[in-house]
Amino acid sequence: MRPERRAPLALAALALLAPAAHAGVDIDGLALGLSERAVLRRLPSAHCQPLQWKSLAADRRCDDSRARVAGLEVRITVYLKSDAVEAFDVRFDSRDAERMAQLASERFGAKPVAKAGEKVRTLRWQGHGERGLLSTQPGERRASLLVWRGDFYEEIYRVR
Repeated sequence: MRPERRAPLALAALALLAPAAHAGVDIDGLALGLSERAVLRRLPSAHCQPLQWKSLAADRRCDDSRARVAGLEVRITVYLKSDAVEAFDVRFDSRDAERMAQLASERFGAKPVAKAGEKVRTLRWQGHGERGLLSTQPGERRASLLVWRGDFYEEIYRVR
């Protein structure tokens, strides 16, 4: 697929971040604010452990390498702080962008802000104190959809 066609597909895929009428960000039952127990009900094969570095953004993470979201095979990392989901990162095959775009347009109607870089295309969404970032890199197999609240994005890898 030509690079100029990827941006509209990725933009539509980002619509997965749009909140329903009064709800926060929710992707197939995975939502910010959930407890670790609720995450494990949604992702029963996830492996949860303390974060391996000190961060103000999170104290635990749960990884699932074989999750399904909207019928697509994805990898998910969920970051928790004080037993509440602060962020989740959904990584998927960039070949699924068109399918993701179709699902997004059926379920939501978000209007994210698109920013195109020379090497990495990013799309950003913000609303209700929650933010999202979808990034794709032309020629790469994986795309990522990071959803977070608060200062997570700025704090997660800050050296303490």
